[in-house]
Amino acid sequence: MAVLNRIDPADRIVAAQAFALAALAFPGRARWPLPTPVTAAATLATASGAALAVWGARPHGRRLTPRVATPTDLPLLRSGPYALSRNPIYAGLLLAGAGWALLRRRPEPLVAWAALAVVLSVKVRREEAHLVGRFGPSYEDYRRSTPRFLGLPSRRPRQRSGTEPSVRH
Repeated sequence: MAVLNRIDPADRIVAAQAFALAALAFPGRARWPLPTPVTAAATLATASGAALAVWGARPHGRRLTPRVATPTDLPLLRSGPYALSRNPIYAGLLLAGAGWALLRRRPEPLVAWAALAVVLSVKVRREEAHLVGRFGPSYEDYRRSTPRFLGLPSRRPRQRSGTEPSVRH
């Protein structure tokens, strides 16, 4: 516990992320068989997730950091993978991690994946607070129109401050 007290609170989430990622490789033999379609889907998820994470990392170049605060010279990324997800690296890690955990056929990697999902959700909320402070309304617009991880982009019209969205019946 003394080591955790010496780690900057902002870096604890990074340490938790690294621990959850490493735990996906928990050693041991497979404990159950996987049907061929599940194996194929898990393999596809692993490869697709890895590709998405790499695609999301590319625009950062050498400025890529695991920390919550982004480098000050990095603009708000909204194109390429960032048009599909506000967090394509994390979405890719989650997708690849889910596939990998299934392929491992052990309970420990599945628990590690669940821990990774929780850690990344907490980290994303902290990053979003930082990005709202840094980019203001520009990030708010982006957040309204682009899914956090994966999904279909929202086509909702921008709301003016002080107005309520109309309700369709």
